[in-house]
Amino acid sequence: MDRRTFISTTALGATAALLARSPLLSASTNDGPEIAITIDDPRVSDAPGMPAEELNSRILQHLADAKLRAALFVCGMRVDNEAGRKLLSPWNDAGHLLGNHSYSHKYFNSKKVSLEDFQADAAKGEQLIGSYPRFHKLFRFPFFKEGDTLEKRDGMRAWLAKNGYQQGRATIDASDWAIDARLSKRLKESPQADLKPYRDFYLQHIWERAQYYDGLARRVLGHSPRHTLLIHHLALNAHFLGDLLAMFRQRGWRLVNADRAYRDPIYKREPNILPAGESLIWALAKETGLFDSELRYPGEDSEYEDPHMDAVKL
Repeated sequence: MDRRTFISTTALGATAALLARSPLLSASTNDGPEIAITIDDPRVSDAPGMPAEELNSRILQHLADAKLRAALFVCGMRVDNEAGRKLLSPWNDAGHLLGNHSYSHKYFNSKKVSLEDFQADAAKGEQLIGSYPRFHKLFRFPFFKEGDTLEKRDGMRAWLAKNGYQQGRATIDASDWAIDARLSKRLKESPQADLKPYRDFYLQHIWERAQYYDGLARRVLGHSPRHTLLIHHLALNAHFLGDLLAMFRQRGWRLVNADRAYRDPIYKREPNILPAGESLIWALAKETGLFDSELRYPGEDSEYEDPHMDAVKL
């Protein structure tokens, strides 16, 4: 389901009122913004021109080359077999965090999905990955949708707290999956296609989203938090995650391990908004009531990126 572009960024600088409403201190250093990588939806299906095992190993190698440990959010139904266990074990062995992304990837805001059904599905997700030593009780909502009613939002927050979970939110959302869909379509049509245009669009897209959310964070919080970037376990990242990591470093951002990022106190915030969800920074901005004229909904979606990709013939 599509979820995700380019809101025009505005000048940085927090007002005194916003600063007064933000008791959290910055967890970043003076060496530039910090960013950790979080990856959703590992799967055992092959991509065009790339078997699943190779896709997985290439993403892991990009992280190893950067000496970086990510958080992998596992949707149980995609890896509930022997091939899935073989896929997850190298992540565990390399020291990456394994988080719960539910079992069935249900759309929580749907009227067809009850609170009780969603809680049961979250518990089923943990049953699949809970025995891995690197499993951490981080829960990421599918589609970044945390409930469209008070009953759902607060009921799930209570369930997470009762079961020892912290939300596995991300501060920087993006639409890498939409770019990957274009790349995959192209490779199906022409296996020897030049992928550089997809690489360039991908890097520019992620950079623009990072700049937007970091700028919004500075306006809302008065500082840059330890960011977490949401990307997906897709061929796009098997090809170009190394380039993405190098880009952030070259532009002055510090790459940090996911466990360090999630120790920033911002991740304990529970924004009081409905519908709940989106990027944590988006949600905190929405909570203030001061950014309604510029916050789109949903925060990210292919509908925002498709015209840009069409324009450059991706």
